[in-house]
Amino acid sequence: MKKNGKIKAFTLNEMVVVLILTAIVVGLAFSVLRLTQKQMNGIQQNFIASDEVRKLEQSLWIDFNRYSRVHYDPQEEKLQLQNELGSVAYDFEEGSIIREQDTLHIKREEMIFYLHGKETVQGAVDAIEIITSKEFLNKTIFVYKQNDATHYMNNGL
Repeated sequence: MKKNGKIKAFTLNEMVVVLILTAIVVGLAFSVLRLTQKQMNGIQQNFIASDEVRKLEQSLWIDFNRYSRVHYDPQEEKLQLQNELGSVAYDFEEGSIIREQDTLHIKREEMIFYLHGKETVQGAVDAIEIITSKEFLNKTIFVYKQNDATHYMNNGL
């Protein structure tokens, strides 16, 4: 019986090649994972921004139709909505809009107030247009209310 001194195994060179290829594949996998995480984070930030804008628009629609008197004070940057049963106020600050206990972190480029289809800078208001900043995709919120007879009687129109 003759014994062969060679054992069937991988050579050192073959093992090094396999390790190098494995390192390259793992590196590519982590790069793809990092790109995917960045993309998901961007999508999440866009969703959060859109959700904030949607909340503001919904709150304004509800309040504009619930309250009969709407008044804007440019010195305080405050929109006051009132009726016989109560009132609510919106404080417009740099980078946020506060409605009672709710703070909506929305940066805005421009706010335009209207009364009977004409721009106004203070006093009675029946429509508002808010244009958000670039971070909020420059969305435009336009909210108006139907004026009833009480509005015209109170404002002497």
